[in-house]
Amino acid sequence: MLARHTTPDPEDGLIIRARAVQQAHSAIQNARATRTVAEHATDALDCVQLLEMLGLDANDGKRV
Repeated sequence: MLARHTTPDPEDGLIIRARAVQQAHSAIQNARATRTVAEHATDALDCVQLLEMLGLDANDGKRV
């Protein structure tokens, strides 16, 4: 069987870039949310429990 040579689809590049932008935006939002939870938690245990409920990682607040 012969290999086909196809030209790259320009939309593939757009999708990859859009996903990268979305991931960066999500990282920023998660970092802000994590810091907000930490600021409003009553103590460390409260903070950990709230972050867990929200599906956030404590290290997210250290990024960005």
